[in-house]
Amino acid sequence: MAREAGELLLERFRAPARGVEHKDSRTDMVSDADRDAEALIEQALSADRPDDGLLAEEGAHSEARSGRRWVVDPLDGTTNYLYGLPAWAVSIALEDAEGAAVGVVHQPVIGETFTAVRGGGARLNGAKIEVTGKERLSTALVATGFAYDGAYRSVQAELLTRVLPRVRDIRRPGAAALDLCHVAAGRVDAYYERGLQEWDWAAGSLMVTEAGGRLERLEGEPAGLLASTPAIAEELLTLVLGERHAQSVHDS
Repeated sequence: MAREAGELLLERFRAPARGVEHKDSRTDMVSDADRDAEALIEQALSADRPDDGLLAEEGAHSEARSGRRWVVDPLDGTTNYLYGLPAWAVSIALEDAEGAAVGVVHQPVIGETFTAVRGGGARLNGAKIEVTGKERLSTALVATGFAYDGAYRSVQAELLTRVLPRVRDIRRPGAAALDLCHVAAGRVDAYYERGLQEWDWAAGSLMVTEAGGRLERLEGEPAGLLASTPAIAEELLTLVLGERHAQSVHDS
């Protein structure tokens, strides 16, 4: 399903966009490409797994009768896609009563497919992947992302002034599913972001844990996620969450 949706998207990539609309803000966009890729996945699931539930970014939704649910982002990185940048992907996850069971993130432009099965490890184009094992935050390459809401971006910018001096550098590719996969594959050492939705991280989170990484929810409003190679996770959490986290660690 991910590859078929990717082929549809790739055929339209860097062509004039159709049906572009704004969602919750002027910077949060959706196009016919997003909608058509989601419809392709929804139709395939309806035919092959009619009892499974579905939660997808562009509105497709059905309740589960089987105890399983698919969580789909048909085009993660829509802004990149519409600007002709290659950092976008199709993200599909399957969840059951125990959580994420299967994850696939397919990046059509460069032909990379990340996969993970609970208890079975994470892979890139069939080859096993692992997190870096970095032990020092000061030499860590950290990815992040920014919210669509302008007011909250100022908060995120202030946070960067704390994080950037303490790490090797920051990267901002613009697609959360790929950021998580890049942690899993050892292309960055960590990633954090607030304001994510379930479809943004459902597949990529499984990649991280199956690749030996650590995953932490960022409490507060908006909620978020931190993914990291294990040894630097606690120090990065302290930077991202600030004094409240430092105090809780001290108290424990």
